[in-house]
Amino acid sequence: MTVAVQNPRLPLALAEASVAAKLAFIAVGTIALALSAWIKIPMVPVPMTMQTYVVLVIGALCGWRLAAATVAAYLAEGLVGLPVFASWGAGPAYLLGPTGGYLAGFVVAATAVGWLAERGGTRDLLRATLTLTFGHALIFAFGVSWLANSAGWSKAVALGLVPFVAATVLKTALAVVSVRAAGRWPRS
Repeated sequence: MTVAVQNPRLPLALAEASVAAKLAFIAVGTIALALSAWIKIPMVPVPMTMQTYVVLVIGALCGWRLAAATVAAYLAEGLVGLPVFASWGAGPAYLLGPTGGYLAGFVVAATAVGWLAERGGTRDLLRATLTLTFGHALIFAFGVSWLANSAGWSKAVALGLVPFVAATVLKTALAVVSVRAAGRWPRS
């Protein structure tokens, strides 16, 4: 008989993995981020994508160091010209455009969520929900602040936050379910 149990050390298991396993995770993580950027609803000035879901899951599953390295590697890929951003975007101009703050927020959120996960932040449903909601809040704090530099606060909130609230609630719930499911494995 198999029983599913929660693994509170899941981020630490990846943190203790070999260098090759970590590099493989970074490669898979950057691919997942690129694919999630291409799943989008076109909006102006910031498209709605599945990236925030992937950023949060990466943070929760692999701990803060590997999460930061994965998201930083993704941004570096886009910076050097690989078309990994929404609408197949790439290059320094993309990072300096309206979505630049959200992209910077990805690194901060993945790192914070990973740090919290390593300390039990995804151990139960309530903690996972709070941790992943906090991650999304960090992304929006960076994104809206960056957007406000060029559009002003009221327009930044109206265009860079309000239209995303319902989808963010759904993506956070999906991330909670995904992270909680990943923390279970069969045990004999």
